[in-house]
Amino acid sequence: MTSRFEKYVWSLFAGFAGLLVSFSASAADAVHFAPHRAVYELSLENSTAGSGVSGVTGRMVYELNGSPCDGYTQNMRFVTVMTNQEGTETLSDLRNSSWEDANGKKLRFSSTQYQNDELADSSQGDAARSKGPTPVVGVDLTKPSKKRVSLPNDIYFPMQHASTLVQAAKNGVHLFMANLYDGSEKGEKYYLTSTAIGNEYAPGTKPLSPAFKGSDKLAGVASWPMSISYFDAGKDKEDQLPAYELSFRYFENGVTSNLKIDYGEFAIKGELKELTFLDSGKCPANASAH
Repeated sequence: MTSRFEKYVWSLFAGFAGLLVSFSASAADAVHFAPHRAVYELSLENSTAGSGVSGVTGRMVYELNGSPCDGYTQNMRFVTVMTNQEGTETLSDLRNSSWEDANGKKLRFSSTQYQNDELADSSQGDAARSKGPTPVVGVDLTKPSKKRVSLPNDIYFPMQHASTLVQAAKNGVHLFMANLYDGSEKGEKYYLTSTAIGNEYAPGTKPLSPAFKGSDKLAGVASWPMSISYFDAGKDKEDQLPAYELSFRYFENGVTSNLKIDYGEFAIKGELKELTFLDSGKCPANASAH
């Protein structure tokens, strides 16, 4: 289950109204994410007797760089120690990186995972939207083996999905569904996601607690509580439970706090401990940002 938990971070970057909507944002609603580095402390929130999980400790370091002109780069180092009920510890080290152009047409991804200092898994590839009478998302994988995969054209890439969630929240949308592809599961799988978006926390309200290094820089930024349910694609969502649920507080500039991922039998939380804003990528004066 550890590896399954770790995969959610790849796509991280994501009260019920009970209303399913189809949402399309205009160019005027374009979201500009703030390059930043965030450090999270990971721990076990809760677990059932049958989960086999008695403890989780770890740290995640996430870094976002880029601009609406150059696209966005995500880098993440994710290290956890999971303890089972017999006291056996498993050290897992996941390293992810990706680049996505700002208009959601191309995605490059690379992921390497070690368990107890031994290579356990790796994936690498490029995804791009094709044109033509039957457009698809084509994925050229180089790891774990060379392979061509075709996915539906309505797929969202991670930053494209994150931007759309902020746009939806700003427009008062409370439930958004999307097919999401992030290169996880050996690059061959996508998820059907259902995101519940709560009411806005206006700038200056609901201060973060406890305070952490850099928290003051979020005081003037709007945010929303969100919860994303991930379902296996190709199955009827009404007939299945989500593979997992991710909840968090999402700030308009792309910063995430109050992380929690729930697998039903156990849940893990991520507490934001340090936030550093990085130099923003700048668009040339004659360039049009997407």
